[in-house]
Amino acid sequence: MKTGKEEIMRLVFLLAACASIALVAMICVFLFGNGLPTIGKIGVTEFFLGETWRPNNDLYGILPMILGSAYVTLGAIVVGVPIGILTAVFMARFCPDSIYRFLKPAVELLAGIPSVVYGFFGLIVIVPLIQKLFDLPVGESGLAGSIVLAIMALPTIITVTEDAMRNCPRAMREASLALGASQWQTIYKVVIPYSISGITSGVVLGIGRAIGETM
Repeated sequence: MKTGKEEIMRLVFLLAACASIALVAMICVFLFGNGLPTIGKIGVTEFFLGETWRPNNDLYGILPMILGSAYVTLGAIVVGVPIGILTAVFMARFCPDSIYRFLKPAVELLAGIPSVVYGFFGLIVIVPLIQKLFDLPVGESGLAGSIVLAIMALPTIITVTEDAMRNCPRAMREASLALGASQWQTIYKVVIPYSISGITSGVVLGIGRAIGETM
């Protein structure tokens, strides 16, 4: 039977979940409530497909912003997802304890760094580096943005993916090795398929942060 404390905690968790949903709904209502009249006045086609953003001249096309966000996010995925998953594989299955003790807190620390610090790092380090490597007049490009966003998404991808891989039962890994599979074959055929839901969650959360920052 459920005790009174269990019922109280269930109610607390339910209220917390409902409050989260309500806050998101209120934000959406506020944004759409204030934005739709303006979009209707400008024109949906002109607003979403217009190529010029000059509010002083009553030009409000956001197509370049949409495409820019999409390109930068795609670049961040291409750069960040493979590195994040491979790093998680190393930390979960190959990393020595002496290195893991320092690497794990370092990855978690990266997740707590404010976005403005990443942006400043990209502006001071990544942008001049790209400008010099590719001999460009300016280094402020989609590539620079993609690299910075990939770095920002890495902690989430690595942490969630590593935790999912560590949850793979030891018996499954030992059975694969006992049948003659190599360590890499065991990871590819056993650990990754078993952890695919956690890996997917980590990738989605990392991409979500990248999309939010591009916007």
